[in-house]
Amino acid sequence: MSQAPIHGRGAQSGSVPTRFGLSTREADGDWRDYMESLDGPPVTLRTTVTEEHPKTILSFNTSPDIFFDRSINAYRGCEHGCVYCFARPTHAYHDLSPGLDFETRLFAKPNAANLLRETLAKPKYRPKPIAMGTNTDPYQPIERTYRITREVLKVCLDARHPVTITTKSDRIIDDIDLLAEMAKHRLVAVAISVTTLDPKLSSMLEPRAAAPAKRLKALGHLVEAGVPTHCSIAPIIPALTDEFMEEIVQRAAAVGVDSAGWIPLRLPHEVAPLFREWLDVHFPERAGKVMGIVRSIRSGKDNDPNFFTRLKPSGVWAELFRTRFRIACKRAGLSTKSTGAKFELDCTRFRPPETGGQLRLL
Repeated sequence: MSQAPIHGRGAQSGSVPTRFGLSTREADGDWRDYMESLDGPPVTLRTTVTEEHPKTILSFNTSPDIFFDRSINAYRGCEHGCVYCFARPTHAYHDLSPGLDFETRLFAKPNAANLLRETLAKPKYRPKPIAMGTNTDPYQPIERTYRITREVLKVCLDARHPVTITTKSDRIIDDIDLLAEMAKHRLVAVAISVTTLDPKLSSMLEPRAAAPAKRLKALGHLVEAGVPTHCSIAPIIPALTDEFMEEIVQRAAAVGVDSAGWIPLRLPHEVAPLFREWLDVHFPERAGKVMGIVRSIRSGKDNDPNFFTRLKPSGVWAELFRTRFRIACKRAGLSTKSTGAKFELDCTRFRPPETGGQLRLL
């Protein structure tokens, strides 16, 4: 018999990671060992935010199968709670659970904009598009309070530095004034991910992300504002969300997006057992079929970590998804190029930002 679901959260477990040999707490007879038996289990899981002040904000990579070489993550952890999120294992590096800790114990970097300004002002800096939303969502709920992403965009606009943004939130519309101005200078492209069109399924898969209809509406608003847009159908979960592929393409085309793409489900490290647990709780009758297809497109494994093939699954099912997607885009008149390949952003207008806390007046 499956366990009762934890409502409002994606992960159904807060188990401590063991990948790095981290020790677990042993009972020693103090009050914490008896707290739950005395007070009962906690009624709700509260979200906490810790402010951190790193010395650098740009992260560089040399991965040959992605279109960007630098990124900014204003937050660590993500309250959206998408159970399939491939970024969950990053919490294990900090002795925190990739499960419930990832979506309840968040970290914010309030000095991100200042750090970026200092970096861009260095004489040897050479501009290339900065990717935002590559690890955790820049428009997760705490952005409404912290506004770190907005401040970063202000720095990029001032410096005429190009940016790509990936999000699952309609909260991005809060910054449509900045995005529209950046678009005039070919400095921004936005991808919004839509996983399913079923709001009930979405509330289980990605419990604190915007409803699918709101994401599609946000795409429409961005199009109207002149912002280059891309609809990412991600991830495709076999036998669970793939049935929505064609309709998502059709509805994205209807609001005028420039292109669409799809990404197969990835289950690195702790994400695989967390996702299996989620299936057992919410779809026990379908769990075997889902994981069977996942393993068939990943050469018999839960996950393929290798460059290129991690984003390009193989096998009959993978080819079926590709064919369906290609036909859907052809019917809708949509480009199937990825965000980075579709939009050529302009790096030639870059100008080192003013330092000392002041932005240019003109």
